[in-house]
Amino acid sequence: MTAMPQPRTDTTPARPAADTSRPAARTWAVLLAACAGQFLVVLDVSVVNVALPSMRADLGLSAVGLQWVLNAYSIAFAGFMLLGGRAADIFGRKRTFLAGLGLFTAASVAGGLATEGWQLLAARAAQGLGAAVLAPATLTIVTGAVPPGPARTRAIATWSAVGAGGGAAGGLVGGVLTDLLSWRWVLLINVPVGVLVLVGAALWIRESRVESGRRLDLPGAVLVTAGLAAVAYGIVQTEEAGWGEPATLLPLLGGAALLVAFVAVEARTRAPLMPLTVFRSRAVTAANVSMLVNGSASFAMWFFMTVYAQNVLGYTPLEAGLALVPSSLAVILGSKLAPRLMTTTGARNLAVIGTLVAATGFGWQSLMDVHGTYVTTILGPGVLMMAGMGLAITPLASLATSGAAPGDAGLVSGLVNTSRTMGGALGLAVLSTVAASRTAGGTGPEALTAGYALAFRTGAGVLLAGAVLMLLWLPRRAPVMPGPDGPLPDPASVPHTGGK
Repeated sequence: MTAMPQPRTDTTPARPAADTSRPAARTWAVLLAACAGQFLVVLDVSVVNVALPSMRADLGLSAVGLQWVLNAYSIAFAGFMLLGGRAADIFGRKRTFLAGLGLFTAASVAGGLATEGWQLLAARAAQGLGAAVLAPATLTIVTGAVPPGPARTRAIATWSAVGAGGGAAGGLVGGVLTDLLSWRWVLLINVPVGVLVLVGAALWIRESRVESGRRLDLPGAVLVTAGLAAVAYGIVQTEEAGWGEPATLLPLLGGAALLVAFVAVEARTRAPLMPLTVFRSRAVTAANVSMLVNGSASFAMWFFMTVYAQNVLGYTPLEAGLALVPSSLAVILGSKLAPRLMTTTGARNLAVIGTLVAATGFGWQSLMDVHGTYVTTILGPGVLMMAGMGLAITPLASLATSGAAPGDAGLVSGLVNTSRTMGGALGLAVLSTVAASRTAGGTGPEALTAGYALAFRTGAGVLLAGAVLMLLWLPRRAPVMPGPDGPLPDPASVPHTGGK
């Protein structure tokens, strides 16, 4: 159980009481390395968005291949994240951190030097795997470096803010690099930063792990990742073949079979990646399904806003990145306001309200046209969509974690993050297919705009259905647990640290 003290391999003497409020210089070096790793992981979810049109022109990627630049990363990241959390506890947080960051950095080199589309996609999948190994270790390194008390609360808040900042900075960083250098630098920029963090982590982080004799559920991780990837591939195949064609049916049925096998493996293995018993809680199940639904719309929003700004409105990559900064800030603001609003509205009601606000933004965005202005076709609807998402994510995460047994809190937090990311990958596949069905192969601004608009209308419908689902299924009440220095970080941003 995570609540019980666990033996550690390090022999570091206990810190004096003064460290509780004022961490030492070495501790800040450890925090810097861990937070830098987290920043890179989150940054690479969004940094490639504004570079997508340039990637397509340079490597000759198809529309389907373009969305897989995003999906290859997110599916590998989400599918192996829980496994990464277990690996950190079993093999050591420092060793896992270094291995994950090393793979992530090497894959960034491969992606930045890719000369064929398949090379870029393979590199993005390897990046996602490296991120899945790296991300869970970052939080445990932060909490292990600082003793309980106000200093740890501030350290966790810093870690959470760095993660949010990585997502918010992605569009701007990607735009600057693509405009001033080339799209390759949105990946190559990870290399010097990654090398510096690797050196710092090797010098400053001390090893620690939980010696509980648990084993890695590698078959479970492979089955769930391969199953979801096959389903996503089957969905995007409908752009070129009908639903009844073998090219579509085979990956869909194969993916479904792999997911069934995953459930069977999890039910029988001694150390499951995802214990099915956690889904006995109504709060856990309903909140994760709701997170998947919301993620399916929000992830696709960034993709379509970026390609609309560049392919239709004629924005440069830098202009597109700058145009989306207010939307990025809106999701942070919504997330920060949510804990305070939950005390008066309740977690369920706020999740529903936030989802309805986001649905309104999606509906507004679906009114886009070829000659739209920045205020009415990007700024206004973008801020509304992302502010609503920010308001909804925190209460959903709170409901999920409050419905879990104390020993499953870390697992459920990781599961929420996985649900959101997987929902994003599948949602992008579905909405891209919807957009392609409307454009019917057209590449002119009018055809593209019609396709993007239909995708946003569909997203609005998905969110409205999600709001009804939340209203009927989510429990009415959940405890709100503020920290001593303010609300705790969004539990959905806390990767699973392997405890059960």
